[in-house]
Amino acid sequence: MPLYEYTCEADGETITLLRPKRDADKPVDDPAGRGRVFVRRHSTFQVNGAARPGGTAAPSRGCSCGNPHGPCHS
Repeated sequence: MPLYEYTCEADGETITLLRPKRDADKPVDDPAGRGRVFVRRHSTFQVNGAARPGGTAAPSRGCSCGNPHGPCHS
């Protein structure tokens, strides 16, 4: 089953749910019980490391922001 992200229209809180694809756009119950409305959002993901022959991933280097020299410090 895929993971889907839903965002509250009122306060921007995001939750992630594991649901069947057929239920992806069905209404989501507010986990806090306050009646907030959550809408599905387009989710993205990132995989660190380059693929190597044989399908294994190389060790991650640098930061997920793209800085090859280490973690970013904003």
